[in-house]
Amino acid sequence: MKALVCILLLLETFVFVVQQQVDGGLNENEISQQISSEDGRQNPPQTDTLRAEADRQQYCDLGIPDIHAALRELTATVTEQKGNIRELTTTVTEQKENIRALETQLRDEMNKKNEEISNLTLSQVELRKENRDREIAFSAGLMESGAGNIGPFTTHITLTYRKVFTNIGNAYNPITGVFTAPLKGAYMFRFSVTGVGPTTISASIYKNGEHVVIANDYQTQGGLNSSNGVVLILEVGDVVYVTLGAGRGVTDNHNNHNTFSGYLLFPLR
Repeated sequence: MKALVCILLLLETFVFVVQQQVDGGLNENEISQQISSEDGRQNPPQTDTLRAEADRQQYCDLGIPDIHAALRELTATVTEQKGNIRELTTTVTEQKENIRALETQLRDEMNKKNEEISNLTLSQVELRKENRDREIAFSAGLMESGAGNIGPFTTHITLTYRKVFTNIGNAYNPITGVFTAPLKGAYMFRFSVTGVGPTTISASIYKNGEHVVIANDYQTQGGLNSSNGVVLILEVGDVVYVTLGAGRGVTDNHNNHNTFSGYLLFPLR
């Protein structure tokens, strides 16, 4: 701004000198003489003009250092701003790297979680299958319908409990009356027998042809009732069934007094 003022002042001085010439104050010879004179003799208009030029020149000279200082200050400010921009650029770059690192970490964690979920899903499927394999239970009544007596016979027979209430896992066969273990484990079995005196009632649980437990009752008249139960460790393919003793009989009707039941307590390795 000060430089512009200086230029305007110089232009004004030039116009003032030209105006003096136009007004007839000086001719060419006089101007030459004034320029060549070194003794300091000048007419009043020239002295005023030169003094004005000197003052304006001094003003301009005084203004120039201010412009230089302003330029130096502006340069310093620009340099400082450049430094700030470089620091900001560095910070932005670092933040971008941090974001990329976080994205990578998040992606890895998501992949890990998806893998865990997938494995968990497979485990759940296997567990469901294993649980289905462990779902073994049955319960059946002796007579499918009606009422009547069974026995006595001259030899012991396998009782076939034909009225199936439950047969989860289909390990019990209502045609043969035999339970076949589909899984190694501990199994609970119970059975009940009912009859009318004076006939003796007697039935037993057998495992693979070997006698395990018995339930019997006897009295001269009236109803006869007995029951028993046992926990057996069975291997895959072992069979369990109930036999009616020789010379013994049972009585049943729609109330299902004679039953045979069993279920898996827990599997074994």
